Amino acid sequence: MQYIQQEKLQNIRETILKRKEELAENKRQDLAKSHNVYTDLTTFRIDLLTTYADSFLMEKESANEAILHWGDNMADLLVNHGLPLNLALEEISYYRDVIGEMIKEEAKNNDFSLDAFYQIISYLNTIVDHAIQFVSKSYIKDYTEKINCAQYAIDELSVPVVRITEEIGILPLVGNLDTKRAQYLMESALEKGSQYKLKWLIIDLSAVPIIDTMVANQLFKVIAGLQLLGIEVVISGIRPEIAQTMVNLEIKVGGIRSFSSLHQAIQYTNSFTGSLM
Repeated sequence: MQYIQQEKLQNIRETILKRKEELAENKRQDLAKSHNVYTDLTTFRIDLLTTYADSFLMEKESANEAILHWGDNMADLLVNHGLPLNLALEEISYYRDVIGEMIKEEAKNNDFSLDAFYQIISYLNTIVDHAIQFVSKSYIKDYTEKINCAQYAIDELSVPVVRITEEIGILPLVGNLDTKRAQYLMESALEKGSQYKLKWLIIDLSAVPIIDTMVANQLFKVIAGLQLLGIEVVISGIRPEIAQTMVNLEIKVGGIRSFSSLHQAIQYTNSFTGSLM
């Protein structure tokens, strides 16, 4: 920071570094009592205090890079341990006050000018604000990625292609089909159908509550893609109310064979493959 003697800034840095283990331990005990959180955050507290201390002798860009690195690491820890963001924000604010008191004492003992004191406090606030901003952005990014990964896993589990013989597979659908899930349905059916070298795929709709035009269009796209791979498709599980809805919506299944039960569909496909069930 320009216009401020390096010796004054060095003294502030040394004061923070001298007390960083003590401050980290105090906060660890407080956090364990108030939040029942026993994940070891001591290393991250000490890293934050060290970064705060060193930042007084750094260029602004270098200080920001150091804080950004800390924020990324802290966010990873919080997300991986299922801890809320407010824990990090609470600690960042806590050290703002503590270090502010240290600077005030240093200013009293060494006769800082009002301008010098104001400039140092303003710089501290800027660094702390950046810490809040960086850890928040990183946390949201990591949390969103984790949610997306979990959603992908759920989608994958909800669209399983089960091979019941060497040539026959079943795709049991459960629940509503939205656009995103329908896209995964397409990808999964084509990938697994090709991987298993199936000749027949039974798409079971027993647990699909609604068949509307959108769902029907998505299913036909999947069926068309499978047929291009040389896989014959059979539909099972069309209940009377679903059949009535499809008739009312003028949804036609073309030349695709459909059955009211999965058992009937399996019997039908077996008659062509000669498999024993």
